[in-house]
Amino acid sequence: MFANRRTGLIAASLLAFAVLSGTAHAQKIKVGYWTSGVSLGFGALLETQKFLEKEGLEVEWVKFADVNGPTKAIVSQAIDVAFGASAAGALNIAADGVPIKIILGTQLAEAQFVVLDGSPIKSFADFKGKKIGMSPPGSATHAIATALLENNHGLKPADYTVIPGTEPRLAQFLSQKEMDVGAIRSTTIAQMNEVKLRSLGNFLDEWRKMTKSRAAPFIGVAIVHSEYLAKNPEAVAKYVSAVRKATEFGSKNKNIVADTLMKAANMKADDATAYANLWDNIYRASFEAEDIATLKRMNDIFKQGGTAKKDVPDSAFVAEPYLKAKQAR
Repeated sequence: MFANRRTGLIAASLLAFAVLSGTAHAQKIKVGYWTSGVSLGFGALLETQKFLEKEGLEVEWVKFADVNGPTKAIVSQAIDVAFGASAAGALNIAADGVPIKIILGTQLAEAQFVVLDGSPIKSFADFKGKKIGMSPPGSATHAIATALLENNHGLKPADYTVIPGTEPRLAQFLSQKEMDVGAIRSTTIAQMNEVKLRSLGNFLDEWRKMTKSRAAPFIGVAIVHSEYLAKNPEAVAKYVSAVRKATEFGSKNKNIVADTLMKAANMKADDATAYANLWDNIYRASFEAEDIATLKRMNDIFKQGGTAKKDVPDSAFVAEPYLKAKQAR
């Protein structure tokens, strides 16, 4: 009996040691995201459902009120990985030689050019001399909007006045007639139930018209500091795996997405449901060859429009973490 008891104690000790060892060796990762726009819904779901922790990562969440905050934080190594970083900002700093790697496309450029229903503006030809609200300079949405207006409709930045703002502010400005046109995401439009709006076009159709392709542009990407990736390749692959699983989960569990938004962002039930229902139109977790080609094409177009100055080196696009995560499924 004594021997059995001793054996049991040894087994229990070994089990406890194994648990403690696993905890001690959990890979640490600092993840940053912008707590507005389309980053909010995914970031909140990723955090509250603990997808990264389920992959064995010890996560420190860092949140930013500024759309460019995650990109700046990567440069200073205040964070290791940025979810939903501005695609335009990521391409620019990569082109400048900043040691970051783009590892995943996360959010599509899903937005519309809208006016109030009673507006005299009937087409893009009427935009000249008008106030157009859009995300601030430095954001991918801003870069894409200005590129579409110039390449498809001949409207240079000097032809209109940009009213920069977050999505809630843009909705407010348009409702109060402080701007004439809004380049606003469909998640925001869906929440503007009390305002009658008229859409004059959307980013996806305009992009395809401009590029003469079926590609969908990204406004958000995941980026990682090169030093962190070099030292922690498995942790980055686990991060990508978590994002892939969260993307699939949100698609299949829109009720949980809505509930998360009500709690994390104090959204009304109808607004949260409207946001959740657009999940499949917004979120991606992909880094196939065609995704990388699209990002390169985006940078070329940004260069033509003056929002980018240099080519992005091929070395800035790293698909290995995505391919590892994809194979692990």
